[in-house]
Amino acid sequence: MSNSFLDAIKKRRSIYALGKNVSLSEDEITDLIKEAIRQSPSAFNSQTVRAVILFGKAHDELWDGILDILHGEVPNEEAFQASKAKVEGAFKAGVGTVLFYTDEKVIEDLKTNFPLYKDAFDMFGEHGMGIANMDVWTTLANEGIGASLQHYNPIADKFIADKFDIPANWTLKAQMPFGSIEQPAGDKEFMNDEDRFRVIK
Repeated sequence: MSNSFLDAIKKRRSIYALGKNVSLSEDEITDLIKEAIRQSPSAFNSQTVRAVILFGKAHDELWDGILDILHGEVPNEEAFQASKAKVEGAFKAGVGTVLFYTDEKVIEDLKTNFPLYKDAFDMFGEHGMGIANMDVWTTLANEGIGASLQHYNPIADKFIADKFDIPANWTLKAQMPFGSIEQPAGDKEFMNDEDRFRVIK
């Protein structure tokens, strides 16, 4: 069975060897990311996902700042050097980063306007975030651009908010560094279908 969508999502892998050798321009990449998020579904069409797209100096400053924070968080210098190698080789080495946010004001308004579902809107927001992450990731992968999904929140939240003037009602959920694929991902292992799926007729 052939399915173009499944073919597309199979290209999406966590790429930890990034470079700056991408053929698309920053504007073209930006347009792809915007459209991927724009087309991502959300509960009640609430469109709670926000994104900040960093290139060049801003991208470098993000990861340099995160490294500074990590220096004070990791237990010893050996651990910091391991973190530094990962940040510089797998994240900063790329051409850009997408910062993914949830607009908490929209979530709170939904809770007020639809009280029957108020206990579910935080979860619905996470659903929308996950879908947007996947859509951007797959969109980039289909252009030959590698990426991974990182979570240096909450330790980097304040630094990032101050550095890039992030609205107070936006909550950082993930960082997606992206760039050229300098080394492909290895083979992916899957658990047994019998342990994962049930088909009931």
